[in-house]
Amino acid sequence: MLSRRKLLENAAGGSLALSASAILPAWARSANANDMKGLTTLSGEEFRLRAAPARHLIDGRQGRTIAINGQLPAPLLRWKEGDDVTLHLTNDLDVDTSIHWHGLLLPPEMDGVPGVSFAGVKPGETFTYRFPVKQAGTYWYHSHSGFQEQSGHYGPIIIEPKDADPVQYDRDYMIVLSDWTFDDPARVFAKLKKKSETYNYNRRTLFDFFRDANDLNLESAVQDRAMWGNMRMDPRDIADVTGSTYTYLINGHGPADNWTGLFNSGERIRLRIINASAMTIFNFRLPELPMTVVQADGLNVQPVETDEIQIGTAETYDVIITPREDKAYTVMAESIDRSGFGRATLAPRTGMKAPIPPLRSTPTLTMRDMAMVGHGGHNMSDGAMENGNQAMDHSAHGAVAGAEMTSDEKPLSAHTGHVNHDEAGGSALPATQAHNHKRGVGVDMVAAVPTNRLSDRGIGLENAPHRVLVYADLKALDMSPDMRAPEREMELHLTGNMHRYMWSFDGEKFSDIDEPIALEEGERMRLTMVNDTMMSHPIHLHGMFFDVVTGDRHHPPRKHTIVVKPGERLSLDITADAVGDWAFHCHLLYHMAAGMMRVVSVRPREMGMAPNDPHHGRHGEHS
Repeated sequence: MLSRRKLLENAAGGSLALSASAILPAWARSANANDMKGLTTLSGEEFRLRAAPARHLIDGRQGRTIAINGQLPAPLLRWKEGDDVTLHLTNDLDVDTSIHWHGLLLPPEMDGVPGVSFAGVKPGETFTYRFPVKQAGTYWYHSHSGFQEQSGHYGPIIIEPKDADPVQYDRDYMIVLSDWTFDDPARVFAKLKKKSETYNYNRRTLFDFFRDANDLNLESAVQDRAMWGNMRMDPRDIADVTGSTYTYLINGHGPADNWTGLFNSGERIRLRIINASAMTIFNFRLPELPMTVVQADGLNVQPVETDEIQIGTAETYDVIITPREDKAYTVMAESIDRSGFGRATLAPRTGMKAPIPPLRSTPTLTMRDMAMVGHGGHNMSDGAMENGNQAMDHSAHGAVAGAEMTSDEKPLSAHTGHVNHDEAGGSALPATQAHNHKRGVGVDMVAAVPTNRLSDRGIGLENAPHRVLVYADLKALDMSPDMRAPEREMELHLTGNMHRYMWSFDGEKFSDIDEPIALEEGERMRLTMVNDTMMSHPIHLHGMFFDVVTGDRHHPPRKHTIVVKPGERLSLDITADAVGDWAFHCHLLYHMAAGMMRVVSVRPREMGMAPNDPHHGRHGEHS
């Protein structure tokens, strides 16, 4: 295992260093039934990929990018379940690079995370990835080196099932959502570290105060402003990086480029939606077309019809739509903070357009997002503000009150006797962690009354007049492969200081962690996450899927990435079936870079390997 210092050095060296290079075409031509609308498609079992600096036109403006085979997004890779694939990655950059195969089950040394089980690809070298394709579905790949993912180093994957596909469709389109900045990503991160509110132009105004005073009353409006002011927090701090610097892309096109996919009326069209953004959670909808969700994170789910999906960074959803009218339809991907949007069109003929819905009003966080409201709607803010270390609803929630800013170093109250009853009436599990994470400069608040929010709509969609997908709607199509009750439970808190732009797990950033999260091969563990912050965090586990604990033991949704809402407490059941060292992190790129990452180490049962022992093995082939 490489040192944490080496990993951080790799991250620090990930900013762009571009030389003179070709300008990539916008390839804004119309799609037909046999292509993926400008996405170069590579299929077979052996591939050659080249990472190199390039330039790309976005809405008529030229930007510097890191491209794979000269493409943004990178080429679409089409594989077949059961095949053995070989991919040769040549690095023509002047910094290290890598490819992580997001959501794929493969050997750890092929996972492509520098500093964990992989050394990275040096400039001028070629690294060969080889692994069996063990699954089917929609996935994607991206760099795990520095900020290269923000600069265009990402691409889609489609794996055809070896048996009959349970989803019937006439044609499919890849919909790759992303965010683009013409600024250097390293500079964006530096700005956030200096002032986390740099890109937030959606703060409440005097007009908002008068409106609140009219809707509620003057006293309540004043108290609300005073509470947020005392905590030095902004209830409209929804996204760290916004449309003030981002252009939101669909398949590499800005809104003005208007990517267009063609259809014939009455066709069943499969949209394979990938959120390949660095920092953006999208609200995805086709204003006049319902969507039937058939797959989440590459795995089939029981079909569920909806009108809008809030898609976390790194999540994927496959949906079926059936346009029956001879007209164009807008594909709308609105950023969670409503500061901008990505837009595309589905139409029966080229050149057709549909109306673009206006951006909706900016969401405002509430007491529920601060985890200050109990089960009965009881406001806990006074008690939380009075005593930051006060234990509250100890046995039921396993959390402590305290939403005020703090700088002391004393630990939170220990919860070694914590009991967690799942919604299916599961028995109590012994906790394996004392829940005494640090409270220092890196932790500005903790959740007073965290609640399960799997049935809650995403931030800003609470009052939408149409159907919105929630995690509780998802049921796996196939029965869970492991229905054992978990043997133990671990609780992990998502922590941070938004004002100083510090992000961590349990109050400790990745560079300060000496030991991995240790699992033993074959064990079944329940991981309970508590979001102590006011931000939504898409959390991704490499190398394994997890069962989301919804109360359905037989068909729980199985995912590799899940958005943990502000003030939320949710549980995941993990079967440690992949020996090796695996990254576990927030998939908001700058949060991960700031420290919200850990290593999960699955040790072989028969070898009895210590949790912090490095796992040796082949690390690909260099030439």
